[in-house]
Amino acid sequence: MRKDEITKELSLLAFDFFYWFSRFEFCLKEYGYLKYDKPGANAEPGWDKFVNEHADAYNPSDEAKELLAAAPERQIVLANSTLDWRPVGLLDCKTDLAKVVRSIKTIRNNLFHGGKHGAAGWDNPVRTQLLLVSSKAVLANLAALGEFQGDYERFY
Repeated sequence: MRKDEITKELSLLAFDFFYWFSRFEFCLKEYGYLKYDKPGANAEPGWDKFVNEHADAYNPSDEAKELLAAAPERQIVLANSTLDWRPVGLLDCKTDLAKVVRSIKTIRNNLFHGGKHGAAGWDNPVRTQLLLVSSKAVLANLAALGEFQGDYERFY
């Protein structure tokens, strides 16, 4: 989708998604869900630690089911360094929470890294809106699951 084809509504949805995604990653770090806990290591959010701790208690919402049904795609490298798109692999995800987290992180990567020519459905603003709205709702559900809604929503 070219910049001049992006509606104001879709632009605001993308901003909201990035805002809430970054708030969630802040909360992961703030609540001790770190990728590495060795002193001196970079402070990176520990999504896997969060998934492992909360997978048994997680029940996918309607938005999470929509997100998984929409099946975000990721860009892959083919022969001769050409690029193509494939559905996000979820077969190694042992839980619904792992599947949802991988999908949300893929949507973030796709939005942030740009270059979406050739992506099936990416130029479809209705699909993009569904992915953004569903992801935002799922992030709020995950904040509740982690019991850090106050910091996530910035009310204390």
